[in-house]
Amino acid sequence: MNIGDLLDRGAISPRVTAPGKRQALAVTAELAARAFGLKCSGVLDALLEREALGSTGVGYGVAVPHARVAGLTRLRGVFVRLEQPIEFQAVDDRPVDLIFALFAPPDAGAEHLRALARVSRVLRQADLREQLRQAHGADAIHALLVREARSSAA
Repeated sequence: MNIGDLLDRGAISPRVTAPGKRQALAVTAELAARAFGLKCSGVLDALLEREALGSTGVGYGVAVPHARVAGLTRLRGVFVRLEQPIEFQAVDDRPVDLIFALFAPPDAGAEHLRALARVSRVLRQADLREQLRQAHGADAIHALLVREARSSAA
């Protein structure tokens, strides 16, 4: 599972302002809808429904929201960097500023779980998180995530 296969440069937003979790998820849903040709309301509803089961804040300022969304034919990703960290009910109670959202077709099975594990594993690396926070623009963020995913797979 290569992050480059999941994440297009057009699905990265490096400078987002959101006052809270719902607004951050709404921005994430808008970006996904635009990038993947989906209805924003359906994407947001799917994210909120999943988040109601438990926070996807995995710690260290990172959230990995995910949802199954009709209209997709393969796994897709969206990356959002918030200008100011927000409360996300993360497992470590730290605010979140890095969001990597995963979207799967309704019939996705184990592939969806493998992608979640892969993204979580890559974003556990402290040096990568800091580089993502300092990166200038979507191209730099994309390059960091793809490079790190390749090197950690070896």
